[in-house]
Amino acid sequence: MSNQATPAQLRIRNIGIIAHIDAGKTTVTERFLYYTGVIHRMGEVHDGQAVMDWMPQEQERGITITSAVTMLPWRKHEIHLIDTPGHVDFTVEVERSLRVLDGAVVVFCAVGGVEPQSETVWHQADRYGIPRLAFVNKMDRIGADFAGCVEQMREKLDCRPLPVQIPLGQEDGFEGIIDLVKMEAQRWRSGDLGATFESFPLDHDLRALAKPWREQLIEALGDEDDEIAELYLNDDPIPEEKLRTTIRQLCLQNRGVPVLCGSALRNKGIQPLLDAVVNFLPAPVELPPVKGTNPKTGKPVEFERTRNQPFCGVAFKVQLWEGRKHTYLRIYSGTVSTSSFVYNANKGADEKISRLLKLHADKKERLQKAQAGDIVGVVGLKLATTGDTLCTREHSVQFGEIEFMIPVISMAVEPKTSRDEEKLKDVLVKMVEEDPTFTVTEDPDTGQTILSGMGELHLEIICDRLVREFHLPVNVGKPQVVFRETLKGLAEATERFERAFANEGQTKKMFAEVTLRAKPLERGRGIEFFDEYTPPEDAHPVLKEWVRAVEAGVREAAGSGPETGYPMVDLEVRLKSLRTREGETTDISLHIAAAAAFRRLCRKAGSAVLLPIMSLEVVTPEEFTGTVIGDLNARGGKVEKLEKKATRTVIKARAPMPKMFGYSTDLRSLTEGRATFSMHFLKFDVV
Repeated sequence: MSNQATPAQLRIRNIGIIAHIDAGKTTVTERFLYYTGVIHRMGEVHDGQAVMDWMPQEQERGITITSAVTMLPWRKHEIHLIDTPGHVDFTVEVERSLRVLDGAVVVFCAVGGVEPQSETVWHQADRYGIPRLAFVNKMDRIGADFAGCVEQMREKLDCRPLPVQIPLGQEDGFEGIIDLVKMEAQRWRSGDLGATFESFPLDHDLRALAKPWREQLIEALGDEDDEIAELYLNDDPIPEEKLRTTIRQLCLQNRGVPVLCGSALRNKGIQPLLDAVVNFLPAPVELPPVKGTNPKTGKPVEFERTRNQPFCGVAFKVQLWEGRKHTYLRIYSGTVSTSSFVYNANKGADEKISRLLKLHADKKERLQKAQAGDIVGVVGLKLATTGDTLCTREHSVQFGEIEFMIPVISMAVEPKTSRDEEKLKDVLVKMVEEDPTFTVTEDPDTGQTILSGMGELHLEIICDRLVREFHLPVNVGKPQVVFRETLKGLAEATERFERAFANEGQTKKMFAEVTLRAKPLERGRGIEFFDEYTPPEDAHPVLKEWVRAVEAGVREAAGSGPETGYPMVDLEVRLKSLRTREGETTDISLHIAAAAAFRRLCRKAGSAVLLPIMSLEVVTPEEFTGTVIGDLNARGGKVEKLEKKATRTVIKARAPMPKMFGYSTDLRSLTEGRATFSMHFLKFDVV
């Protein structure tokens, strides 16, 4: 923690709510807003009235599509909160939010436990080293299993859960929680929307219920703190504050995850969760300095996360509101004000901040100044895109870029009237800037505009926005799968490029001859290029630029495979031989010869088409298990694991994406609407 931190800086929390779809993230956020006094009427997700689900598409579908930012006051602290989507099609929102957050609340369903997208968002948080709390939601539902959920966290997420609460009753009898630190119970009254609750000491039965959980917690803390271990062994009382401090230390070091429970929909357990955010998650100044590199010198630089350091921050999201570009900015150090200039280190240019905005979902409030620890909206940045670093020219820095998944599904669109063609192009450029997992290309054969995204729902939302937001009615083609290609075997090919052409009355010659050898690699390796050419002693010296020209020619040719026209991947290419002539060999001639040699060896070796393979998890009533498995087999799927959960079966499988179009409708009809599923891209592979 910085020595320059002020009490105000210690009272800031930047957190995100992350989870599997339908675990209750937005409902938890809605309760946060209500109990902190930000809103005075709770809206429900299923009614389309949740404050943070402000897009019409979110309200209609009852799901979160875009991450939304707000600020909550609690116990004299300022909590900046981002509510993120759970659907895998919108995982970009989770990725870029986690990039700039200091802590996260991971919501688990007490019935579903650790679900596939739970694992995905957990590992995304692992990548950024973010301290986490776990909230086991829906304790009032039939089949709720707090202990089972904690055990799944330990097994599936390879983490160290530290339950600081256990449920007081469960399913229909869920009343509240037992606090294992205070060793008291908290019961929520009905009739005031959970705004108040009563605390009371544990009777004999409740103490017996809490004792093994309390002992497990103290033993885990005693392993880390000798004072707690000594007090425990001597059977002396352990101060509450000592327990909280040690839990906080483990949480901040990512060596333990405090686990709480409740029912957001029934308004139980939310206030203690807010307390835990304040008690256990870090203030920005308590984290190590933010590290980057100087874009001019390449040397590492770091900034303390305080207001009296030079300004730096990350533009982590772009949002179009009323056709105008708004940039979400996380400020790591220093201060920035309206009408000031900042330096975009990624683009190498100055940009002017026209307005600073305090955000509450889709509501905006003007600010004159923002400082370290703030998450704000900015208007006026023309060049900034997702992941760009903003700083000062005198203290320039560049942070690591955000990695995004590649699109796996595409479809063609065209405006219904030809006069809208230019408008469609302009709008799509803005939407690509807004969403890095969305791409737009033009089919070279048909001239069609091709949209590519993460799934059917992703593209459906984009087309819906074209009509609603931008008043652009479009014709939509059937979704198409994005393929990749690779080589079937080893091949070698030589290609010569030799041309003579007239230039200003003189004949100019170009020459290059390239020999390449290539073979397939295992999945996920991309294209690996190696220079194995050793020129003879009397040969013209081979310049590094020439080898780079050969590699560029190979990679350009690999951008379009011979079978489908989609990029080639997972292959090794080796430069075996080069023939050059002084005065005739250029980068261009080598580039052309290398591309031609690569295409020739592709024809020799033959190419294999790689399909996107999806990882699938289906939760179905037991009586439909055989029907669901039979349908997956008919789609070319492969069942990998079956798990029994009470009266339901969890089927884990993988299947080729082309066979999974319309699966949600088919699954509903096969199971009388009682089964659910989640699906995400796994890899490209041969079927």
